[in-house]
Amino acid sequence: MNYINEKLKEFNNYIRFRKIAIIGLGVSNIPLIDYMYSKKAKVTIFDDREENSISKEILSKIKTYKFDYFFGKNSLKNLKNFDIIFRSPSCLPSKLELEIEANRGAIVTTEIEMFMKICPCKMIGITGSDGKTTTTSLIYSILKKAGYNAFLGGNIGTPLFTKLPEIKPQDIVVLELSSFQLMNMDISPNIGVITNITPNHLNIHKDYEEYIEAKKNIFKYQDENDILILNYDNEITNKCAKETKSKVIFFSSKNKLENGFIVDNKIIKKCTDGIREHILDTKDVILRGNHNYENIATAIATTNTLVDIEIIQQSIKEFKPVEHRLEFIRNIDNVKWYNDSVSSSPTRTIAGLNSFEEEIILIAGGYDKNLDYTPIAKPIVEKVKGLILIGQTSGKIYEAVKKELEKQNKKLNIYMCDNLEDTVNQAKKIAKPNQIVLFSPASASFDMFKNFADRGLKFKKLVNKL
Repeated sequence: MNYINEKLKEFNNYIRFRKIAIIGLGVSNIPLIDYMYSKKAKVTIFDDREENSISKEILSKIKTYKFDYFFGKNSLKNLKNFDIIFRSPSCLPSKLELEIEANRGAIVTTEIEMFMKICPCKMIGITGSDGKTTTTSLIYSILKKAGYNAFLGGNIGTPLFTKLPEIKPQDIVVLELSSFQLMNMDISPNIGVITNITPNHLNIHKDYEEYIEAKKNIFKYQDENDILILNYDNEITNKCAKETKSKVIFFSSKNKLENGFIVDNKIIKKCTDGIREHILDTKDVILRGNHNYENIATAIATTNTLVDIEIIQQSIKEFKPVEHRLEFIRNIDNVKWYNDSVSSSPTRTIAGLNSFEEEIILIAGGYDKNLDYTPIAKPIVEKVKGLILIGQTSGKIYEAVKKELEKQNKKLNIYMCDNLEDTVNQAKKIAKPNQIVLFSPASASFDMFKNFADRGLKFKKLVNKL
């Protein structure tokens, strides 16, 4: 007998001829356009870009479907009297127009939140300031190797809402969830994971507190049958253990836990009532850096009750770094070049610097997210032999490093460049054999690039031309 998702059936009946707003023509919302058309919903599209910035293919689709649309910075002034509003993650629910509609009675949601409410199977949700994509990918690869019919989505993978008809109760969904997706969400996954919480996206969130509260939605609606994986070493995530009803499992790379999973002298161990069981030697894995060993410990803690340990071990040993995350590009004249474009905050770049024992030529800088660059200065002074800066944050990084150099009475060659090609050429000029060239911006990409992936691809292209 074929499984029928009754919640999906009910939703499909509800949206028929209802007024649906879709805000933002990003990756997650494009499949919704087709889906809503197939279910005969009355759809209006909103996007803050001008019409000439929207792809011709998407415009053609909207016009073929005869959907209403409003483009431009003031498009949301037309957001009135809708039944459901699907916002893009970057359009925060605190926006005045959304609050007015919500107070009037509209359902304000996202593609991923509605998916989670209708999804019939176990869900694993991963969030955090750093490490969530690698951790999510590790968990997904372990489940796939174990034979689960697993789906990957959220902030990575494929938008999953249109996959709902094929998802069965025995399947597993793995979701990477950003603070923008979690904000105002009133559902939590069965297994929640927080890798860490440090300041991030403060150019968009009202303040750090709003960012933290958004992250906490990953466990706020869990019950005693659910599981929450937390970073014991991070002060904020450690305190979350007291706020949840679910069963807490800790991981740590700095403390010897009585219960949980630890990284101890580069060995990952399971701790049960003080007894330590050797699980994995990190010399046997491809990933490098203590932050990645923490990601591995997190993935083991998450999948430990679902998959045999031998399969977990084998999957992790075979796992290769996700693109743009300490990704090895090539060796030129005995200098190894790495692309770490995903590092859009100082904490990420510090983790990258700590992953290498070799001397480093660091390329950093980019779009300013209103972050404090003081913490990155000391690791740069201690580990970097040449610093190449670019973008809006170059001045901030320079000033922080300069103060630290004066404090330690040290010198460091610092170069300011106008574009990415200049940074690559400068790095080629100054790098010596047995050194690492690390592209780890510690900043967002939006001053010069579409996103971190676009930035990373352009960096790799330049390096491969050398």
